[in-house]
Amino acid sequence: MSLPSPARGFSRRGLLRAGLAGTGALLATGSLASCASPAASTGASSLQVWDPFQGGDGMLMDEMIASVSSGPDGFTVDRTILEWGASYYTKLAMSAAGGRAADVAVLHLSRLAGYAPGGLLDPWDLDLLAEFGVTERDFTPAIWGRVQHEGRVYGIPLDTHPFIVFFNTDLADQAGLLDSDGQLAPLGSPEALIAAGEALAGASGGQGIVFGHVNDTAQNWRQFFGLYSQTGAEFTLPDGGTPRVDRDQAVRVASFIRELYGGGPNPGGLDYNGAMAAFMGGRAGMLMSGEWELPTLRESGIPLGAAPYPQVFEQPAAYADSHAFVLPRQERPDAERRREAHRYVASMIKDSLTWAGAGHIPAYQPVISQPGYAELTPQSSYAEAGEFVVLDPANWFAGAGSNFQNAMSQQLQSMLLGNSSAEQAVDRMISEARTLLDQPNPVA
Repeated sequence: MSLPSPARGFSRRGLLRAGLAGTGALLATGSLASCASPAASTGASSLQVWDPFQGGDGMLMDEMIASVSSGPDGFTVDRTILEWGASYYTKLAMSAAGGRAADVAVLHLSRLAGYAPGGLLDPWDLDLLAEFGVTERDFTPAIWGRVQHEGRVYGIPLDTHPFIVFFNTDLADQAGLLDSDGQLAPLGSPEALIAAGEALAGASGGQGIVFGHVNDTAQNWRQFFGLYSQTGAEFTLPDGGTPRVDRDQAVRVASFIRELYGGGPNPGGLDYNGAMAAFMGGRAGMLMSGEWELPTLRESGIPLGAAPYPQVFEQPAAYADSHAFVLPRQERPDAERRREAHRYVASMIKDSLTWAGAGHIPAYQPVISQPGYAELTPQSSYAEAGEFVVLDPANWFAGAGSNFQNAMSQQLQSMLLGNSSAEQAVDRMISEARTLLDQPNPVA
């Protein structure tokens, strides 16, 4: 499930060291529930699948499982739903370390570096997937480049879920920000985005662009890293090394964010719920957030549009993550069950037009080419973001729900609240990254 921030809880003693891989945060206990696919009953022959999808995403996952489970060639699926957050990744790591994991699980691709190098995942058989109609050519290079470790593929992407912009189409039209097709026109520069905020505030009679970040563990990082990637600068965190960050470009981006949300038309002190409420109440013209908020925003009844995060620096880039299917390590994998796991995942990603209903961009490109996807609005308006998405630096302590994201976000929050300069925020971010790099990789 793509949520604004991970669940947090208390630490657990006696965890396998492998269970710490990729958590980078306080571990939490979580509930789990098991349900058979609507078309089949559980049993020894059932495919065991784990995922963290609840709420609307969970219902869509049930719908997809029911679809691929129907008919004589359907599947028997025993689905276990675990609580999203650090607890999910801990349970996944512990089960894989013991060699007694599910047949298939869902992993954020940003967490792959904490699992594949330590032997917690088994690689996919690409020849077998090709037999079921899935090949590398079916995915964008931006996503396929993150599924590999040492030349082998460890994740099959279901979706891409980017950080985007939502806008009130009536207010954006009044502000003169739409093109002839009713889509958000290119902005093209930091100054143009700032001016758009002013124009939207004039149209709304309130606020222009809203962004909820106070006490959030990820939002600041998502926006910063997407904008930083637009500069083309390097931000990598090599194990055993030092952060490779272009400080000048990082300060340039942080300074722009501080100016953008410097008060006036675009407030800089909103929390997540406050920003959502302002936008859904028609008191703001634009919201910076993740596409996973689409179902909630639709329910508000406002005239809703969406677009990829505007390119305001040198090249297009949008922060994102991807839900991917993985094969948790098993001590004695059964060849026939593994074959069924490959067939199941191929069937699920081919059926991901259903998944797009929640706002996620299908990773399997033939789905995007279907006429049915073009009819999805506003989803089809930001589908191009899948071509230039950027994920967290590939390191065991980074990724969705990690302490790395939280540490980066808190320094940016301090800046936006006026407690530090852009230079100070960037220096502290680099220092935090250096501290994490000094920690030993528990699965190295």
